[in-house]
Amino acid sequence: MKAVLFCRVSSREQEESGYSLPAQEKLLRTYAEDRGFQVVKKPFSISESAKGTKPRKIFKEMLDYTIEKDVKIIICEKADRMTRNFKDMILIDDWIEGDEKRQVHLVKDSLILHKNSRSQEKLNWGIRVLLAKNYSENLSEEVSKGTKEKAEEGWYPGNHKMGYIAKGEKGHKEWFIDNSEKSGVPFIKKAFDLYKDGNYSIKQLAKVMTNEGWRIKSGRPIIKSTLHKILSDCFYCGEFNWKNEHYPNAKHEPIISTEVFYAVQDKLKSKTTPRYRKHFSLFKGLMRCQECGGTISWEIQKSHWYGHCNHYKNCSQKKYVRQEIVEDQLLSHFDKILIKNEKVVEWIRKALKENHSAEIDNNKKITTNLNRQFSDIQRKLNMIYDDKLDNLITTEEYKKRFAELTNRKEEILREIHSNSNAQTQYFELGVNVFDLAQRAREIYLNREKVEDKRMLLNLIFSNIALNEGNLSITYSKAFEILAERVPMLNKSFEPQIQTSEIPVSTLNIQQNTSLRGALCSKKVNWLRSSDSNREPSR
Repeated sequence: MKAVLFCRVSSREQEESGYSLPAQEKLLRTYAEDRGFQVVKKPFSISESAKGTKPRKIFKEMLDYTIEKDVKIIICEKADRMTRNFKDMILIDDWIEGDEKRQVHLVKDSLILHKNSRSQEKLNWGIRVLLAKNYSENLSEEVSKGTKEKAEEGWYPGNHKMGYIAKGEKGHKEWFIDNSEKSGVPFIKKAFDLYKDGNYSIKQLAKVMTNEGWRIKSGRPIIKSTLHKILSDCFYCGEFNWKNEHYPNAKHEPIISTEVFYAVQDKLKSKTTPRYRKHFSLFKGLMRCQECGGTISWEIQKSHWYGHCNHYKNCSQKKYVRQEIVEDQLLSHFDKILIKNEKVVEWIRKALKENHSAEIDNNKKITTNLNRQFSDIQRKLNMIYDDKLDNLITTEEYKKRFAELTNRKEEILREIHSNSNAQTQYFELGVNVFDLAQRAREIYLNREKVEDKRMLLNLIFSNIALNEGNLSITYSKAFEILAERVPMLNKSFEPQIQTSEIPVSTLNIQQNTSLRGALCSKKVNWLRSSDSNREPSR
């Protein structure tokens, strides 16, 4: 009689304990040979790595094969290898009832099922499936409890994330940034930075990143859906979602800052994010009508771009304005943040550097205090652990105090990290904002790419409004401070004035801590990079 073999290993522990697929196959083949059965096909096997619908698919393929090839015998190790659910049990029963010659041999259970099996044998089969189902459900509960505990500890219990590698045994894995050449971490950082500026749609950004050389592990270029999934995933800023719950205090190292991530989420939800077009206007999505607040539309007429209001809420704006006229007005606003007195320029640069030393001293004091608090919490954690071992406190009290101290410990770690970044950001922000203001017009005119010009406009202006062809602008915070003080600074200074008489508070940057991180110094340097080798005469 013809027979097929069915093998399954449902966990790595089973495979390591001698229940491997080759071991099962050897047992089943020996059983078939001893009884004179002819095995007509390689075993239908399900490994521990099979996920989702794959096990049921293989199970159904086996039943379909036996019907198509008229195979009468199915040989399996035992009931819980054959199935752990009632659906498959019913399919097996129906298969047996379809032909009196069909048999299911459960080797280690010493059970042979067929249409005319005694009621006791069928009861035995049903009980074994019920116990297997109970075992499976209990195992699922334990796994769920374990993953929830892992999530509450701050470690993501899910599957692989691009840019990260997991280290440790199954169930105890911890996530670390993958610094290998093919990890894609630099591309992930750049994708977040570029999309945050609002100059790209997802489709455009995917094309840009592909041209930059971003490839996933299969070698294929990054696609729109994958890129959108990455940009929407809070895992990259040190948080994660698991089983419909949000965990903000993850222990893995973030690739991007929280500020960058949530700025990107705002752009993803925004209706003004530019969509892909063959022809793309410089000011697409950047300007609004001053009267109604609607986005200014841009269209080409006779080879020129014209902007106009789309008349939201019965707006009365009728005028069309050429792009070149708008650019001329913007250039005049660049001049309003330009300090023309070279001596004052050097004085401010020097004052910023001198003030930076005071900021470093202050940050060192803050870091020392945070480190002291961290050590104190670690000491308390050790103490409550000893108290629990000595039965001086209950398990519930221990868990409560442990959670409180651990949360505070994580807060201090984030503060230490944030404070260390602020030491350099403080100085870079002041100097880069100042230097960019000095060369804004030059950079704008020398840039050929629309994306570069849009990035510069997003850096300097927080709002650009159009009213019957006339611009009304609002500078971003840092440049607003400059614009307010430039008229005074451009007045002629007497030669005897000393540097110390021009305090850094003239720019007021050190008094605006919210400005730290408001501009990405890396981005400012990028805007300046292609002009760094210019001739002195320029």
